Amino acid sequence: MSQIKTTEEFQDLFDIDANLNRLVKNIELLNYINPQNIAAEKKKFFSAKYNYEPEFNYPKMRFNGYKLHRLFFSQRLERIEDEDIRQLYEDIIYEYSGLIECIETIGQGRKFYFNSLKSFGTPTEKDIENAKFILRFDDSEFDEEMLPLYNASEAKTYFAEFSKRYDFKYNIKISNNLSAAAMVLNNTQTLVLRKSHKYSLNQLKVLTNHEIGVHMVTTFNGLEQPLKVFSNGFPNNVETQEGLAVFSEFMSGCLTIERLKELAFRVIAVDSLNKGYNFSDTFHLLHNQHKLNRDKAFAITLRVHRGGGFTKDHLYLKGIRNIYKYAKAGNDLGILLTGKVSQEYTPTINKLIDLGLAVKPKYFTDAYLVNDNTNPNLDFILKSLK
Repeated sequence: MSQIKTTEEFQDLFDIDANLNRLVKNIELLNYINPQNIAAEKKKFFSAKYNYEPEFNYPKMRFNGYKLHRLFFSQRLERIEDEDIRQLYEDIIYEYSGLIECIETIGQGRKFYFNSLKSFGTPTEKDIENAKFILRFDDSEFDEEMLPLYNASEAKTYFAEFSKRYDFKYNIKISNNLSAAAMVLNNTQTLVLRKSHKYSLNQLKVLTNHEIGVHMVTTFNGLEQPLKVFSNGFPNNVETQEGLAVFSEFMSGCLTIERLKELAFRVIAVDSLNKGYNFSDTFHLLHNQHKLNRDKAFAITLRVHRGGGFTKDHLYLKGIRNIYKYAKAGNDLGILLTGKVSQEYTPTINKLIDLGLAVKPKYFTDAYLVNDNTNPNLDFILKSLK
């Protein structure tokens, strides 16, 4: 294995990396994008027979955006001699700057939506076709509603038990203000579970493989790296990281067609933002046209409308399509677990490892070791995605 380099030769790179690490601490978008009054607004929305535009409150911004932009762009990148590494850091600064603009405009309607587009894009025609293709499959043979359900503190015990297979320590918190059933906060190594959520056993398997087996694994692998950028995140890492996480659901045998449909509905919902739909329009599209039950329709609508139009959710389906193809072609998944990295930077990551500026992953997603998927339909769907 190559020696870690912190010598004079790369001093400028390490200085810039350390500067960015200090600056990026404030801009965990997920800390700001989750509304603080979901339950109250959901109640109003339902009692108004779905014809009400929820008014969400968001956490206050804890930094000066303008000052932060200035500090990001004052980095002396010309001091990084290697062209690929310099390009990576240039891309990173633009990425982080885009996230600041997202946070600055949360709750400002279309202004936030356009910043979100810049950072996360929107579904292409191909993505929408993929989503519609998935929605044609029948998932009636799998009925989770009939199974026993677990509350948040039982889920916490399940997560703690599952995590014994990895020797890293993280915090588990239960929260009222969460639009997902569970979420990993990278910068504090914390798993947050939604207090009001009832988890089926299969959902617990999905979430443990997804949140711990991938998101926590890449969090802790990122912390092992000499360069902090692996921890703070490469450009477009959401697509790759979520693709890896859903792939671990597939490999561990708990991915269902229903779950894939959920990812497809997210694409449809994000596309509705592009068409100018408001909250109740998107809800009606999912609930009336696509016959999703009202709680699921509300949850997906909330995810994409929070902030003013958050387009990140279309990336899950794109991510699983890309990672499935990457893995099936026999490529190394380990390189994508080295931190919060993106598939398109694989050559640069390999170069960093060769130069002794990065290390191979310490932790590996155990779901990837054996394929436990027994549903031929899932294989067929993932293979067929364009």
